[in-house]
Amino acid sequence: MASRDEDRFRPKPGPPKKGSGGRSQRFVSQVLKAASKTGGKPSARTTGKLRGRPASTFGRGRVAAGMAGRGLRADARRVVIKSRFVVLRRAGSEAVATHLRYIEREGVTRDGQKGQAYGADTEAADLKAFEARGRDDRHQFRFIVSPEDAAELEDLRGFTRELMRRVAVDLEARLDWIAVDHWDTDNPHTHIVLRGWVGSDRRGQDLVIAPDYMAHGMRLRAAEIATEWLGPRTEAEIRQSLQREVDQQRFTSLDRALIRQASVDIADLTASPDDRQRQTLLRARLQRLEAMALAERLDANRWRLNPDMEQTLAALGERGDILRTMHRAMKGAQREFVLETSPAGTVVGRIAAKGLDDELHDRGYLVVDGIDGRALYVKLATGADLAALPVGGIVEVKPAGHARAVDRNIAALTKDSIYRTTDHLAALRQAHDRDPQATVDVHVRRLEALRRAGLVERIADGVWQVPPDLMQRAQQLDAEKAKGAVADLRSHLPIERQVRTLGATWLDRQLVGDGKALAPQGFGGAVREAMHERVDFLGEQGLAERRGQRVVLARNLLATLRDRELAQAGQSLQQETGRAYRPLQENGPVGGVYQRSIQLASGRFAMLDDGLGFSLVPWRPVVEQRLGQQVSAVIRGQSVTWELGRQRGLGR
Repeated sequence: MASRDEDRFRPKPGPPKKGSGGRSQRFVSQVLKAASKTGGKPSARTTGKLRGRPASTFGRGRVAAGMAGRGLRADARRVVIKSRFVVLRRAGSEAVATHLRYIEREGVTRDGQKGQAYGADTEAADLKAFEARGRDDRHQFRFIVSPEDAAELEDLRGFTRELMRRVAVDLEARLDWIAVDHWDTDNPHTHIVLRGWVGSDRRGQDLVIAPDYMAHGMRLRAAEIATEWLGPRTEAEIRQSLQREVDQQRFTSLDRALIRQASVDIADLTASPDDRQRQTLLRARLQRLEAMALAERLDANRWRLNPDMEQTLAALGERGDILRTMHRAMKGAQREFVLETSPAGTVVGRIAAKGLDDELHDRGYLVVDGIDGRALYVKLATGADLAALPVGGIVEVKPAGHARAVDRNIAALTKDSIYRTTDHLAALRQAHDRDPQATVDVHVRRLEALRRAGLVERIADGVWQVPPDLMQRAQQLDAEKAKGAVADLRSHLPIERQVRTLGATWLDRQLVGDGKALAPQGFGGAVREAMHERVDFLGEQGLAERRGQRVVLARNLLATLRDRELAQAGQSLQQETGRAYRPLQENGPVGGVYQRSIQLASGRFAMLDDGLGFSLVPWRPVVEQRLGQQVSAVIRGQSVTWELGRQRGLGR
């Protein structure tokens, strides 16, 4: 009996629903990302027939992606390429300059010198000119090319140029790129930055590269070159490489092979009986995984793999890399190593080493020799400027989204969900706060930031509506923005140089606070010794006196040291510029054109020139946006509030 049309079942699947955690990816992007993680093959054929999803139908290089690597055999040289597509508008105006500084940083050459960028036709590329050419580009491509046998290539620059020449042929475009070779790791590699624009500025177009070429084509071209230059890998080289992987505590190619041939997490070694040598290596690897509780033997030839095997091995590999980095940084010094990459609380110490934990995404790390006698490896927030954190300097590291004292104060002073600046001023005056208005200004700036994020509402001047869960929501906001630990530089000078430096140093602040947080061993012990020597220097300056076991410091020690250093720096700048130096008054406004900043032991200061003279005002990051412009600040005791046009009250 024929069914009626209205009885027919016609499913109409809708698009995947957006999850609760932030902005969702497109469904296709999620599928491709998952396929990439499992080591998915190129969309084009491997045996003459199309396998997997169809080849991409957009972007340059989609045909070349199917042709690349056709002549490669199992003994071909291996190359790893990590790629990233960066939308410049989202990344920010300084993202390109920051990335270029990262890849051309100190200590990346064979002899530990600063890296040198090069291009297709130059040995010394001009990074500023490259940045300027791409300032209006929509996007940019970034690659890390790591040949397995890079040390044997000798001419890594020549290899990179040949690779980019073949890429240009595949993409049928003249490419604008720069590269920097890095030799500071166990695997020498090259950073390549490629503009997302081809042609002239007026008649050009966006460079769109086919996903298949990004994922596989470029890597196969690199493998072709490495194999041509070095010849195929010998059987002995392949065997030795795989034998090294058997005992490694990281995710290896043997593990990837086991996962690919496993069915429902069951690896069956009888699947390929002809390749006895490879089966022997896989069996040895499974025995090692069994000892690590990542595999379970079912019978002589079948093993059940732990579903979390890949993630666990990746974490173990990262842990091993971190330990090696920390051992190199500490140079044999005895410390307790802390491997939590995000500190639970505030950490203060010496920067023993720094670098990029994730070179593709510009995420830095610090090895901090803490004053508590421990050494920590800390992952910083993405985009943190490593250039502003010198090795040997003193840093304070806080976890992302840590509770702020300013938020606690706002929550405590809120009554019936309303915060009033008048109530806060009255409480501060009753508590004999030295500068109540400046303190309230700090809280107002924080409220403005929270208002822009939609967490609080300004009802009237000085009156704010605050939610009851402000603390939790503010911490969540800070954590989402930072995405890593936050590092604040406390002194750019190592403690050895602080001992006899004129200025209010970090050591002086420890003296004023009696150094209560200093451990007797490790870096804390070194700080105690430096403080003892600092007292001798301050005694020579008439600012400290030993009375038996006690040390008596001069009143207003920090202000006195700062004023002396500023006077010295002011005189030097006066001779250089011909302008009169004008010391800051206790209270009142100061203004002028922000000319530059100078780094002193007492901190960083902005030079404001009013046409007749200049003043040195404590610098804040927000003022850097107004370089060469008229700015003003209000001085209230030791507090400084910057007033930048319509953005009143920014920075302190």
